[in-house]
Amino acid sequence: MKANMGILDRVLRVLIAVAIVILYYTNIISGTVAIVLLVFAGVFMLTSFISFCPLYSILGFHSNKSTK
Repeated sequence: MKANMGILDRVLRVLIAVAIVILYYTNIISGTVAIVLLVFAGVFMLTSFISFCPLYSILGFHSNKSTK
């Protein structure tokens, strides 16, 4: 796996994931919507830590400047 995510993309994904978790624990979101968003938050955290997004790879997109 070659890194295809830039630092800004990674930071934004972590911030979105943290915001979703905060919304869940403050009971602003609940039910099925909360479960779906928590799964997305987990995927965002995982992809940001490994700097690789499979969807970017399929679409041929990369936000990492060093891979251009």
